[in-house]
Amino acid sequence: MTSAPVVNTSDAPSTSVTVRRLGGRIGAVVSGVRLGGDLEPAVVAAVRAAAVEHKVIFFRGQDHLDGESHEAFGRLLGTPVAHPTVPSADGRYALGIDSDHGGRANQWHTDVTFVPAYPAFSILRAVTIPPYGGSTLWSNTAAAYAELPAQLRALADSLRAIHSNDYDYAALRPDAGPEAFAKYRDVFTSTTFRTEHPLVRVHPESGERVLLLGNFVQRIAGLTGRDSRALIDLFQSHIERPENTVRWQWRTGDVAVWDNRATQHYGVDDSDAHDRKLRRVTVDGDIPVGPDGRPSLLMSPETVPAPAFGIPSGASTAA
Repeated sequence: MTSAPVVNTSDAPSTSVTVRRLGGRIGAVVSGVRLGGDLEPAVVAAVRAAAVEHKVIFFRGQDHLDGESHEAFGRLLGTPVAHPTVPSADGRYALGIDSDHGGRANQWHTDVTFVPAYPAFSILRAVTIPPYGGSTLWSNTAAAYAELPAQLRALADSLRAIHSNDYDYAALRPDAGPEAFAKYRDVFTSTTFRTEHPLVRVHPESGERVLLLGNFVQRIAGLTGRDSRALIDLFQSHIERPENTVRWQWRTGDVAVWDNRATQHYGVDDSDAHDRKLRRVTVDGDIPVGPDGRPSLLMSPETVPAPAFGIPSGASTAA
């Protein structure tokens, strides 16, 4: 267990942030912190450092948070940003991750990679938890890259991939009826984004190389069909290796904060018809850069309102 000292106000007793690892490669539980927008800078620095080091960190007993204080905490880590197409459910930026609306995504993904500067951090708060099931898994994409044989690392370093929010929803949710499918098409793909990312990005804070994949990937740039899918599946299989993952069983009032630049996650749909409601605030990120120094590139839409989520004002596009 590691600990980091915390500076408090003069009328408060001295405390410390404690970080307890959950696994050798990913995950830690943080205690000694009451989340909100009024944290001391030293506490914020300790939380951020823990998230970058352990990839995902968990806080128990944060029942005091509401939409406003959830977003206020997000501002301490950066600039909160709304989802580019889905309306917020709670406050200005808090996205609803509910069992009846997008909360049963049985697929590995990194949040919002279909835009260039996808979120740096995601902050997920448990509001309603089913009596069983409904856990979430995270994977360390830096560890997945580091364990690759040298030949595969060299190959991954040379590849780029096309990400889009227009993916096969019917395959993801075969039980969804026509109305649910139509609602998804109308909302989630109200604007269709396509972005070319490096398959490997260099983390801007840790300097690690991480695999950039997930369910928003459509194909490897320059390849089509079977060859593209074979390479995607090859590298994704290393991300999903159990030793690179951690699983969290939610309780009401739990909060998870993860480094969205170095993780994928998977919401497990095993709670039957029971309600599961969470709220997610995302913090804006930067444009990824590959090992060769080439940045990610917005491919479509050709015209984007500025400033737009994850897309700097004046960003160029490619056909």
